[in-house]
Amino acid sequence: MSPFREQLKTFFTSPIFLACVFSWLGAQFLKAIINLIYGRIHSFGELLEVMVWRTGGMPSSHSALVSSLCTTIAFRNGVDSDIFILSFAFFLITIRDAMGVRRSSGMQAQKINEIGRLLEKKEIIEKYKPLKEVNGHTPMQVILGCLLGFIIGLAFSLLK
Repeated sequence: MSPFREQLKTFFTSPIFLACVFSWLGAQFLKAIINLIYGRIHSFGELLEVMVWRTGGMPSSHSALVSSLCTTIAFRNGVDSDIFILSFAFFLITIRDAMGVRRSSGMQAQKINEIGRLLEKKEIIEKYKPLKEVNGHTPMQVILGCLLGFIIGLAFSLLK
């Protein structure tokens, strides 16, 4: 086997990579189930979008991914390793962004869209193109995402 193929095989079978993928997919799957239960999904296409791509909601897939990344790196390399410190900094930035910046910008976009629709209705402007209302996360969504990621990261670290 060529060195490149061997590296690819190692990459795709790495517990760190697998924990990240499974935590992301697990969070997105749970998000889809919760949305189905509450009747927020109305088509198969919408279900696929939630399972693969849509952000926001319970649990946070971003939080799950970075939590599993930190957990598996801590087990494999130790909490005193440079790579763990890097992953922990990445974790903190991601969590802060999910609860702070993305949440705030989503709330601002909602208000701007309300104003735009009102101006369009009163015929002050011709056509309003709504902004994308990017959903951030509540603290509980982030906490549960982190817990899910930790459990999956722990499982991949202990079951290697």
